[in-house]
Amino acid sequence: MTDSQRALVTKAVVPAAGLGTRFLPATKATPKEMLPIVDKPAIQYVVEEAVAAGLDDVLMVTGRSKRSIEDHFDRAYELEEALRAKNDTQRLRSVRESSELAQIHYVRQGEPRGLGHAVLCAAGHVGDDPFAVLLGDDIIGDSGALLKRMTEVRAAYGGSVVALMEVEPEQVSLYGCAAIEETGDDDVVVVTDLVEKPPADQAPSRWAIIGRYICDPAVFGVLRETPPGRGGEIQLTDALRELARSKPDDGGPVHGVLFRGQRYDTGNKVDYLRTVVEFACARPDLAAEFLPWLREFVAEQGTPGT
Repeated sequence: MTDSQRALVTKAVVPAAGLGTRFLPATKATPKEMLPIVDKPAIQYVVEEAVAAGLDDVLMVTGRSKRSIEDHFDRAYELEEALRAKNDTQRLRSVRESSELAQIHYVRQGEPRGLGHAVLCAAGHVGDDPFAVLLGDDIIGDSGALLKRMTEVRAAYGGSVVALMEVEPEQVSLYGCAAIEETGDDDVVVVTDLVEKPPADQAPSRWAIIGRYICDPAVFGVLRETPPGRGGEIQLTDALRELARSKPDDGGPVHGVLFRGQRYDTGNKVDYLRTVVEFACARPDLAAEFLPWLREFVAEQGTPGT
C-alpha cells in the first residue's frame, strides 16, 4: 500500500446542510440535526461516536439557518456563569460537554446538491487524508465500535469502506445497495458494485449502505467528475461505485463491514419517536418514572382497530 493508504483516519465529516422537510414545521427555524433525543440534540450523539472511535477532528458541512449547530458546540459563557452561580454542577458539566468534545470546524454547502457534493465541500479541510463520513440521521448504538472496525478494515485493505446492514426486500429501494463478495473475515466483504435506491427486483443484494463511510481521498477527484444522478444530485454512492472498480493506485478497492447491531434512523417521524422512547427507557434517571407510565399508556390504548 502507498503512504496515503497507510495513513490513519483522524478526520470526520458530518453533512448537516439538509432542509429537514420531513419534520416541518419544527425544522422551519430549527435544524433537524438539533432535534432532541430526550435532552441532547441528535447531532451530538454522532460527534460523540466519532470521538469514541478516535476521530477528534470534525468538519460540519452546514448551510443557511444552521447557526444553532455552531452555537451548540461553542461555549455559552452567560449560561455557564448562571449555572455556576446556582452551584448547578451537573447541568454546568452537560453544557460544557459539547464544546469540549473535539476540534470542530465548519464549511457551508452553498446549495443542496446531494451527499456527494456535501462531501466534496470538505476537500479543502481534508486534503490528502482518509476521512470518515457520518450522516446525522443515523445513530449507531455501539459507542463507536462500528467506526473503529471500519478504520481497522481501511488500515488492512486500503481504499474505502462502507457500513452495510441487511434490510427487508421492501426497504432496498430506500438505500444504496451493494453487490458483495466474501473475504477471509466474517464481517468484511468486497464491494463489487453499488446501486443507489434500486427497485426491489433490481437490487444486487439486501445489504444496504447505512450512514457510515471511510473514504479514500481519491473520492474527491471522482466526485468532481461525477454527473448529477437521481434527483439531480451528486451521489456519493456513484463515486464509490467508480472506486470499487479501481485499482489501489487509483483509490480502490471498496470494502464493506457487515453491521448487525442497533441502528436508530431518526430521519423519519415514526423512527424518531421510537428512538426517543428507547433512549428514555435506557436512562436510569428517567426509566423508573417513565416506564410505568408508558406501560399503563400502552395498555389503555388497547389493540389497534378494536
